[in-house]
Amino acid sequence: MARLPRLSLPGYPQHIIQRGNNRQAIAASAADYQTLLALIDDNARKFAVAIHAYVLMDNHFHLLATPETADGVPQLMQAIGRRYVRYFNDRQARSGTLWEGRYRSTVIQPEAYLLACMAYIDLNPVRHGLVAQARDYPWSSHGHYAGLRLDRLVTPHPLFWTLGNTPFAREAAYADMVHGGVTVDRQLALTQSTLSGWALGDTGFVADLQTRTQRRVSKTSAGRPQGTPRAR
Repeated sequence: MARLPRLSLPGYPQHIIQRGNNRQAIAASAADYQTLLALIDDNARKFAVAIHAYVLMDNHFHLLATPETADGVPQLMQAIGRRYVRYFNDRQARSGTLWEGRYRSTVIQPEAYLLACMAYIDLNPVRHGLVAQARDYPWSSHGHYAGLRLDRLVTPHPLFWTLGNTPFAREAAYADMVHGGVTVDRQLALTQSTLSGWALGDTGFVADLQTRTQRRVSKTSAGRPQGTPRAR
């Protein structure tokens, strides 16, 4: 069965996951994490992709990003993938693939899921038992939003500004939201939608999204335009 093309629309936030092949390490030192961050930063600027949130783990990473063009995210991920593999293989004296096939991604409804996705990303190291609190992990965007450091890679989504009228109020509200956690149902929805490639949102959002692309956006083809061919 042919794979569905990735769902990538300009102006819509996407949750992206890239995993190491067979869950193998993709970073072994602070220098590796710093190199990967620099590649994300450089290429996000080059291909006009706003990075709202990220976390780099030892065997995978997550991004929450909004591209200005339909090709922005594919170009970003292709550039990161190729250049980082060369760097990591040289550094580790290894050869062959580093990634577990294609990166996974999908479009999410901002009003319903964007802030939850940010918290989900921030809490990844906590769920994996690496730190007790999101603020203790150095390789994520949480420090920027919690007011612990300035991260030039991060471009806050407009929804973040609705959390408060001052930087302190926004930082406190966001920290409280992350501390409150993400429900299991939302965690599963965020993970499964990204791995499957189906859009994540309510029926109205999905139906509207379907009018903007020939690619099916949901398993049930909600709102699929008449005459749009099904992916095979």
